[in-house]
Amino acid sequence: MRAFIKSWIPQCLWILRSPSRTFHGNNRLLISQIISHYESINQGKKELPEYFNFASDVLDEWARLEKDGRKPANPAFWWVNDEGEEVKWSFEELGSLSRKAANVLSEACGLQRGDRVVAVLPRVPEWWLLNVACMRAGIVLIPGTSQLTAKDISYRLQASKAKCIVTNDTLAPAVESVLPGSQFLKSKLIVGQGSRAGWLNLKELLAVASADHKCVKTRSQDPMLIYFTSGTTGFPKMVLHSHSSYGIGFAISGRYWLNLTPSDIMWNTSDTGWVKAAWSSVFSPWICGSCVFVHNMPQFKPEVIAEVAICANMKGMKIKPGSLGKAVPPYDVQIVDDHGAVVPTGEEGTIAVRVQPTRPFCLFSEYLDNPEKTAATVRGDFYVTGDRGVMDEEGYVWFVGRADDIINSAGYRIGPFEVESALVEHPAVSEVAVVSSPDPERGEVVKAFIVLAPAFVSHDPEKLIHELQQHVKKVTAPYKYPRKVEFVQGLPKTATGKIQRKVLKNKEWANL
Repeated sequence: MRAFIKSWIPQCLWILRSPSRTFHGNNRLLISQIISHYESINQGKKELPEYFNFASDVLDEWARLEKDGRKPANPAFWWVNDEGEEVKWSFEELGSLSRKAANVLSEACGLQRGDRVVAVLPRVPEWWLLNVACMRAGIVLIPGTSQLTAKDISYRLQASKAKCIVTNDTLAPAVESVLPGSQFLKSKLIVGQGSRAGWLNLKELLAVASADHKCVKTRSQDPMLIYFTSGTTGFPKMVLHSHSSYGIGFAISGRYWLNLTPSDIMWNTSDTGWVKAAWSSVFSPWICGSCVFVHNMPQFKPEVIAEVAICANMKGMKIKPGSLGKAVPPYDVQIVDDHGAVVPTGEEGTIAVRVQPTRPFCLFSEYLDNPEKTAATVRGDFYVTGDRGVMDEEGYVWFVGRADDIINSAGYRIGPFEVESALVEHPAVSEVAVVSSPDPERGEVVKAFIVLAPAFVSHDPEKLIHELQQHVKKVTAPYKYPRKVEFVQGLPKTATGKIQRKVLKNKEWANL
């Protein structure tokens, strides 16, 4: 459990169950029918609609049921911070405010349907407002983590040709420093108090904006979101998602993985720049009519998490610790070899999603402006994820590691993830990255770069290395232990906080 908390808690989510999750009669039947409609599309029982917009087809429908008293009395959005401030919106209020925000984007910012907006914001209510407003206006939203540097922001503005950026006072100077090279940018919108020269203030504009706005009619496959990859290998790439891929695609996970109902409150602690925020802070809960709960923690605080009445839930499925679980509709997930053929049960290969004869509509559309990269993800009838894994006899998938991170030591294939998971269980290990390192006898061996916990910094390094090696031998197979260990002050990371194994691996192999 300690290892789980250390490695996964920053991306975790919880469902805060209401005292009573029951609602009765026709209301319950009606709500079940709404969720089941999108679930049926996911399972291929119904055709994907030609037109779909999450704001008008889902959120406005919940607002209508809420107004008619046919939805449990639960807010759509609930935000708090450490200062005791609180924001609560019903679905009706979310609708009204997002229509005002859509008018701000269209009128004050001069944006048109299809234009792109970069939003670099922490966990503030305006981030959720902008998500819905962009859907209503047909504007493509590009979220970014607030850890982005000026260089990161400049690259994203140039690559996306975004016409507007939305950020706060903290990051506004970084944006201003790259304005000379941002020829596509037409407007800058700031979230916060007061004014800043050359910037429009969202709060001031919302105060005078009209709530009269007609949602644009978007096709299911029209672009809705662009996420930049973390840039682990090469420059970050733009991944395009359509209105249906997330807007309908997360009906299954909301209902069966998270087991959400309109009586529940959903808390996902992911940073707004991560795609996990879209999955579990927008689409999964709201398609089920649940409340999205947000705690504005600028930095992760375990003690704050521990103070709330919380539990993680999986519905109906046998849990196999360490497994990714089973595939959910509409995905057909298989383990394939280098030629795209499905491998036998228990054999390692690449985790892949079948895209022929039909590509799942909720899979991302393409790597924008990068057809070569898009084509490289297809192997035979499958989209290859780049992750290595195995599937057991019950259909559970077990992650081994990234394909380009696998270590081949004297004929043994070793996934760095398993070694890292073992090491992080030891109290001496704060952070760790495992890569291959050249070896004259074995070709390559496992090397661990370790950031020590403060209490262990003064320990004898040789004794500590031996202790860590023995620990890995006990937790995993003996041949997987790190033959080389280096204690470091920090690990190279992307702007989104993802450890860059490739940087460490290149350093190890640079002198050959």
